[in-house]
Amino acid sequence: MDLTWLIRAATPKDSDRLGKCMQMAYAVYHERMDGIRLPPMDVDYAAEIRSYPAWIVESDNDVIGGLIMVFEKNTTSIANIAVDPGYQGYGIGGALLEFAESKARQNDCSELHLTTHVLLHENISLYQHLGWEETARTSTQVFMRKKICVNTKKN
Repeated sequence: MDLTWLIRAATPKDSDRLGKCMQMAYAVYHERMDGIRLPPMDVDYAAEIRSYPAWIVESDNDVIGGLIMVFEKNTTSIANIAVDPGYQGYGIGGALLEFAESKARQNDCSELHLTTHVLLHENISLYQHLGWEETARTSTQVFMRKKICVNTKKN
């Protein structure tokens, strides 16, 4: 199947569709999580879109992925990133991570951070494969970072 999609800034009108996408993305882990709901499943996405830079991946008027970031002085955090399971395998997750890195670079940030759950082994492996390193771990969370090159030349 040929899939056409684009990443664009999220608007408040996207909140319900983004929430549905996130529910589907995280629901696949429900059994593994022994019934524990991951925090992104209970987020008010209208508030997230109003409060933080947020983007969606859209295909045929469907929201099939999302990214929410937090920018700080020298670092950028990925607060949430997910792809609808029906659209995984098309490079959307990798494209969202590259997009996040480009946004961090635009904001002169030298590091990109994220946190994932210890039971999401495939996500941890993907992040490591893409150059992320684990910086800390708790009983439930894995903290990761990716150092990025910032263009130090200013016009």
